Amino acid sequence: MEISNLTKVKKLTISAAVMALYISTVYATSSFSFGAYQIRIATAIYALSYFFPFLVLPLGLANALSNAFFGSLGILDIVGGGVVGLLTSYFIVRIRKCNLSSWLVILPILLVPTFCVSLWLSVLLHIPYHVLILSVGIGQAFPSVVGALLIKALRHCLKELQL
Repeated sequence: MEISNLTKVKKLTISAAVMALYISTVYATSSFSFGAYQIRIATAIYALSYFFPFLVLPLGLANALSNAFFGSLGILDIVGGGVVGLLTSYFIVRIRKCNLSSWLVILPILLVPTFCVSLWLSVLLHIPYHVLILSVGIGQAFPSVVGALLIKALRHCLKELQL
């Protein structure tokens, strides 16, 4: 079965499952997902949009919801998180569509949250932008590599499922 042949119900089901996975991962790791280094393991899940381009919107929504439920920094953090999820997932889809190496997903998972999240956190927390870039970037380093490894691991499984 080709991904393009997935029914709307199957796409909706996958979207809901991925959103639940993202939000529950943020919840389970919230003690360090919102800390000084914001090691948000859940951002590795953005890599799934490499295989399922229809996940761009659900992943943006999942990030916005997780910020609403667990972040407590207000509307700027909620909307900003949604935009970061959309942009990161979109760039991952573009990497796949341009037939670039899947290792390049490291870049959007690392760079989009690092530079964008630091923008509003610097305003909300009154911390210099350059300090936050370093802090958020360090936290995003591990999830970005995990995202690339997730693609490598899932490529084989999806072939077996003929997706």
